[in-house]
Amino acid sequence: MARIPTICPFCGCGCSFYLVVHDGQVTGVEPSPDNPVNKGMLCAKGWNSYEFVHSPDRLKVPLIRKNGELVEGTWDEALDLVCSRLIGIRDSSGPDALGFLCSAKVSNEENYLFMKLARVVFKTNNVDHCARL
Repeated sequence: MARIPTICPFCGCGCSFYLVVHDGQVTGVEPSPDNPVNKGMLCAKGWNSYEFVHSPDRLKVPLIRKNGELVEGTWDEALDLVCSRLIGIRDSSGPDALGFLCSAKVSNEENYLFMKLARVVFKTNNVDHCARL
């Protein structure tokens, strides 16, 4: 059995815990008593945060629609497609045709970088946050 330190993926607070791994499978979590944010406690989402790891429905590779069907693609292929489509929309319909939604599941720094991507690269101020919706 192993205990692997990590950060909870469910909000930007920064609670930490240990993933409990047994025979290569994540079987649970233990809160970190030393973290000044959660002080050895977890919310309901934190306690159950590991359950998606081994889900058979979890996507592990990008899916790209080709000829009306979703097929596995590479990360480079998926990112190139998304980038070219967003630039195409911006160039044909203007930057206000785009909108970007941030996530509470990432850090403030990551949300800041996402906002900069929307404003600097795609020239739109249409940025919102899911916690506000």
